[in-house]
Amino acid sequence: MNDTKTNNNSLIGQSIPRIDSPSKVTGKAQYAGDIILPGTLYGKLLLSTVAHAKIKNIDISAALALPGVKDVIVGKDTPCIKFGNWRLFPNTQDELPLAVDKVRFIGDEIAAVAAITPEIAEAAIALIKVEYELLPAVFNIDDSLAPGAPLIHDENKELTSNISLDRKIDVGDIEQAFKDADYIREDSFLVHPHSHAYMEPCATIAETDAEGRVTIYTSTQTPYIVQCLLASTLGIPENHVRVVKPAIGGGFGGKMELRTWEFCAAFMSRRTGRPVRFVLTRQEELEIGRRRHGMKIKSKVGFKKDGTIVAKDFEAYLDGGAYNSMGPTATFLCGNFGAMLYRYPVYRYRGYHVYTNLPPSGAMRGFGAPQAMFISETQMNMAAIDLGIDAIDLRIKNAMVTGDKIEGVTTISSAGFVESLEKIASATQWKEKKKNLPPNKGIGIGCYSFISGGVFNWFNTQYHFSACEVRAYDDGTAHLFTMSCDIGQGSDTVLRQILAADLGILPNMIRLTAGDTAMTPKGDLGTWGSRVTLMNGNAILDASKKIKNELAKIVSVKFNLNVIHDVAFADGRVFAKANPKYGMTFGEAVTMWVKMNRGEELTARGVYTPRDKGLTTPAYSFGAQVAEVDVDPETGVVTVEKISTAHDCGTVINPLSVEGQLEGAIQMGLGYTLCEQFAIKDGKTLNTTFLDYKVPAAEDMPQIVSYKIDTYEKEGPFGAKEVGEGLVIPTAPAIADAVFQATGYRCKDLPITPEKILKSQGKI
Repeated sequence: MNDTKTNNNSLIGQSIPRIDSPSKVTGKAQYAGDIILPGTLYGKLLLSTVAHAKIKNIDISAALALPGVKDVIVGKDTPCIKFGNWRLFPNTQDELPLAVDKVRFIGDEIAAVAAITPEIAEAAIALIKVEYELLPAVFNIDDSLAPGAPLIHDENKELTSNISLDRKIDVGDIEQAFKDADYIREDSFLVHPHSHAYMEPCATIAETDAEGRVTIYTSTQTPYIVQCLLASTLGIPENHVRVVKPAIGGGFGGKMELRTWEFCAAFMSRRTGRPVRFVLTRQEELEIGRRRHGMKIKSKVGFKKDGTIVAKDFEAYLDGGAYNSMGPTATFLCGNFGAMLYRYPVYRYRGYHVYTNLPPSGAMRGFGAPQAMFISETQMNMAAIDLGIDAIDLRIKNAMVTGDKIEGVTTISSAGFVESLEKIASATQWKEKKKNLPPNKGIGIGCYSFISGGVFNWFNTQYHFSACEVRAYDDGTAHLFTMSCDIGQGSDTVLRQILAADLGILPNMIRLTAGDTAMTPKGDLGTWGSRVTLMNGNAILDASKKIKNELAKIVSVKFNLNVIHDVAFADGRVFAKANPKYGMTFGEAVTMWVKMNRGEELTARGVYTPRDKGLTTPAYSFGAQVAEVDVDPETGVVTVEKISTAHDCGTVINPLSVEGQLEGAIQMGLGYTLCEQFAIKDGKTLNTTFLDYKVPAAEDMPQIVSYKIDTYEKEGPFGAKEVGEGLVIPTAPAIADAVFQATGYRCKDLPITPEKILKSQGKI
């Protein structure tokens, strides 16, 4: 039989267009917001207008009396079961579906209405009267941690401050290491919160059957997590909740939690017996949607004279907003990513998640890495100047390579980082351009590493980390069932490509059912941490191997072959490797198997759980990026002219998909670096449309060139590893370095704005 780790199929490395493209470009794709069931009621949320207050009274009588209103609920009507960071850190769950005694940010959900039209629901919300007792509020980390600051979660008697949790990493003797250093670089940074800005606002519709079981169609990237948390907050068995993921218009981490509208839709559907539908507006998304953590970071790095790193001391304060959300995970990962890319023989991390009276922050593409590595990469660029060493040469000297260990975390199983640095240096003529920069022009470097799927092996679950089911049919087709979610990254196409390559059939011969907790195997935790290709791909190969073992037996018996070595799968056939004429079509082989097994369906379940592959992930990607910019000396406007990336993502399954991920990551990185920023006054988000929350458009995109570094990840399907999130990391430090080369302004507080550049030059 084939070795599934060997790339012997032309489908691997082939640019196959995404299977969902026709439905999306023709408008046929059905999103959660498109679903309207018979008898649907329309939901609307009442949001707090104050940042911090006790709720003295809520009067819903006028809303209930409005004709067309079928249900109004407040927090005390619900089971009042808290939820949060799923089962990873259950003791940090601090959020109720609707506020009961207290609101903690402008936008905190207080009540929900279900009515026969959206207009009536909107009118009913306006009739609800809330009496508050105002409390002092804090809107930044410093004020939240100041002596005498109001406790935002004073109901939690274990907390004596607004630090909700901390994380620590200690490797080696930090004090002695700094004594041994010849040069120490110590800096403070601020990085800002950032919106996911997905095109599809969150939407959900729930219906209840006669026995009280709930089916919810919702815009999510983690159906199983939503199922678990929704069942918990409703107080019903997990299997009485079915979560179905329709088409998704982007997620980036912003759709991986249970949210209030999902609970309210299900809860009110059970009360009314009718479907209940919520669709958020763009204003609501920007006001109350999860966002990337803003952070206050101090970093101290020690070097020898020759550039060798000897120690790093990294301290991060995360602005979590009013609730923990995914902050516990982000706090740990920030420290983990702070130790990545380079060999740090001694490393200390202190991370603190801080409550403020702002909208909660959560998971967002990169999940702690963009912040941590912006600081790491900026300091590397600054140290290179002080040490008199070229910035790329300094990186090569300290770069992680295959076999390096991160103490207590993992061993790097494959790394093409050095090769990425060497390639990007030669391809961009790095040294030559730096020596001959025209006025107002700059060239800068930024690098990255990222996980290929979060494992978190301190987390015990009864299910595997990824699972799938494959069914083979006598017509030569197969059906793949998976909980993994395509949220726009093209994973539905890649997963079919992996299965087709291994079974030796075409992708269009595979039907895929994804993201339905009633039909697909439990055990896949959804789409986050760049996990789908590696983890679900491995589960698919496991299932495929079982299918092939059965079919190989059939063919070997018919043609007197050696099952283990002689049977191949390719071109829709199962045949003898040594003499391909001895074989049959895939469908004929399935037919024979079914007959020999008295009509039993040929089905296999595949699983993957890398429990012995490190604390957080089985594999890491690496890469280097160079940005070339022009800065207008009069206005301070930065124009990014070209971005070049050399990246190691293992074997490329689908080059077209990789290209799309690269371009999307650069677009998001541009926004994070140059223009996307919340305008907040006294806790209220003021820029709540895309007219004033500026995201880069097509005309803002630079020329993009990429170079694939050939590596093979033994833990990945066909040698593949992540390409989804790591690419969003290097853009900010690369642009910041290029702006410094052009202007002398060194950014330590993103975003880089024209005003900051001009102010640094004394022009304003």
